[in-house]
Amino acid sequence: MTATLIPSPTARAAHRDPNVLRWLTAYTSSMLGDNVYYLALSWAAVQAGTPAQAGLVMSASALPRAVLMLGGGVIADRFGPHRVVIASDALRCAAVLAVAALLFLARTGLWPLALLALVFGAVDAVFVPAVGALPARLTANDQLGRVQGMRSLAIRFAAVVGAPLGGLGVALGGAPAAFALAGLLIAVSVPLLVSVRVRDLPTEDDAAKGTAWADLKAGLRHIRGHRVLAPLMLAIALGDLGFVGPLNVGLTLLADQRGWGASGMGWTLAGFGTGAGAASLLLAVRGRLPRAGLVAGCTVVVGSVAIGALAYAPTLATAVGTALLVGLLTGLSGVLCGALLQTLTDPAYLGRVTALSSLVSLGLTPLSMPFAAAAIGAWGLRPVYVVSAAVCGLGGVAALVVPALRRAELPR
Repeated sequence: MTATLIPSPTARAAHRDPNVLRWLTAYTSSMLGDNVYYLALSWAAVQAGTPAQAGLVMSASALPRAVLMLGGGVIADRFGPHRVVIASDALRCAAVLAVAALLFLARTGLWPLALLALVFGAVDAVFVPAVGALPARLTANDQLGRVQGMRSLAIRFAAVVGAPLGGLGVALGGAPAAFALAGLLIAVSVPLLVSVRVRDLPTEDDAAKGTAWADLKAGLRHIRGHRVLAPLMLAIALGDLGFVGPLNVGLTLLADQRGWGASGMGWTLAGFGTGAGAASLLLAVRGRLPRAGLVAGCTVVVGSVAIGALAYAPTLATAVGTALLVGLLTGLSGVLCGALLQTLTDPAYLGRVTALSSLVSLGLTPLSMPFAAAAIGAWGLRPVYVVSAAVCGLGGVAALVVPALRRAELPR
């Protein structure tokens, strides 16, 4: 498929640009489909097998996503993120609708669910880097910070709305209806993406000239040799590593030990989501924040203190307020780090750079969750929260002690 190219960025702000808004609508619909899909998959797996088997099905997508992610970045840079995103969404839509039809026609057990999870994980490995590389081809460099905020808002919206939509689909027609709804939501994104106009980039011809392995090594050299990207990757990795355990496994155990129950955990998660959404909205509205590197480092450090304090919250109201602060600070650092990645990376390497950062966040960091659960069982909640907060804080320290990263700015 040949993309329509626009010769130069428009002067229009991203949130007023119809082209960017078409992309954002497509992305939001795709993310809604993702959330409905995961709910449908978990429901269907629990209904078709034992809890252990359901857990294996739910985790089946993690392995191909982690193994193939770096290769997905090479594909995004070699063939262009616009084509890759369209093809990925079309393939995901076809896979989900095929399983919906299969479940509607017959009781098939767990095998189609496991196969779907594997396919989804493999396609995600290509889709995620392409999504990260696409905004640079839609708008001017000084609008990429705003686009990052808008994209984060879309993710938050999809997470809040997708679960109830999936539940409604299950209630009306079981897992087949929920899968069909997920497929249709993903399908909505395809024509919108086709209508999106993209532009040539100055280094487009240098994106991929050798073998896939040579392209991958070139991308890693680009990161390693960059004064800002290399320490920024380290900061992102440490921040995510210290954040995931306490805010996933740890929060469930905290709510259980304090007697807050599922509703208490829901309120705490809502506090976190509200804070993170407010941070995304701030960048979407303002477009940039001055001294982005310094602000990102400081918010990670202060946010890590709030993460540690969460384990000491004496009441549910205190926990919700602390989670709100965690969401605001870590959400702001997250969107700023994402915006710096977008604006400082040579556009020819954006797919590969996004792939590496996504591999840390989506592929490797979740592996810390079983270790966090085991550590909580052995030593208790508070020590594990404190250690996790310290690891997260090291990400902020890494950002603050490297002068080039500390002084990094978003373009005006």
